[in-house]
Amino acid sequence: MIKELMVQGVFAENTYFYIDPVSNAGFLIDPGAQAGLIYDAIRSNGWKIEKILLTHGHFDHFGAAEILREQLAAPIYIYPEDSRYLIDPRLNLSAGSGAPVTVAHYEELHDGEIIRLKENNSFQLKVIHTPGHTPGSVTFYSVREGAAFVGDLLYQHGPGLTHFPGGNRRMLEESIINKILTLPDDTLLLSGHSSPITVAEERRLLL
Repeated sequence: MIKELMVQGVFAENTYFYIDPVSNAGFLIDPGAQAGLIYDAIRSNGWKIEKILLTHGHFDHFGAAEILREQLAAPIYIYPEDSRYLIDPRLNLSAGSGAPVTVAHYEELHDGEIIRLKENNSFQLKVIHTPGHTPGSVTFYSVREGAAFVGDLLYQHGPGLTHFPGGNRRMLEESIINKILTLPDDTLLLSGHSSPITVAEERRLLL
């Protein structure tokens, strides 16, 4: 079960809950802002969040993560190449927001890793390293749901941005072509700042 919650910080951003309907446990993906709103959604639905997963290290995708880590007793996970973004407001783009944001406690993800629930070992996400927007951008892919959480790798209208520190247009295009457009055509791509789009629709748009 996938639930989306738009949160509003400096930017509006899509936060996602990937929840196992059997155990009611699951993952929280990219909690960008409004920790109270996210926490209330979790508590009102009776969800147990086991892990907080970050697609990349920009503050609009993790602004509420540290507070929620403490409230939920759930560790934060990020790809190693983006871990430095969590402690550097210049890299994570919060330096110019008026309220620099950092995260002190986190664990590392790895390419190809399968993230499983303790409550239900068959409920899982695959980590796909998809650099370009940042060096450590990842996509979380659910075979069960036929969905991929792509962060800011791409949007409904096309590729993500690459003009921020660490961005690389060639790498982003390679990630999209070789790792996203090779997923099944009906895979739903869930981004941080736009509506869902299927792989087939995205392929027609880009190629």
